[in-house]
Amino acid sequence: MRPALTFKKLLMSKWTAVIPQHKEKHFIVIQVYDPNGQSPLPEGHIEIESVYSKRTQTMHWTELKNTAAWLKGWN
Repeated sequence: MRPALTFKKLLMSKWTAVIPQHKEKHFIVIQVYDPNGQSPLPEGHIEIESVYSKRTQTMHWTELKNTAAWLKGWN
């Protein structure tokens, strides 16, 4: 059974794209929305960075729960 994914533990977590695009397969969460700080991200959003290209993208953190698109860790 897969452990529950929580927003608080996402920072610096590693993810694998199930269907890589532009040779980007492995990602690290580099920023999460911080309601107490000066976060440039919208509420509930994270920023992930491709290990391969260093390109970043912003998404809602719950998108990582979609196992058809994302796997936890580097596989």
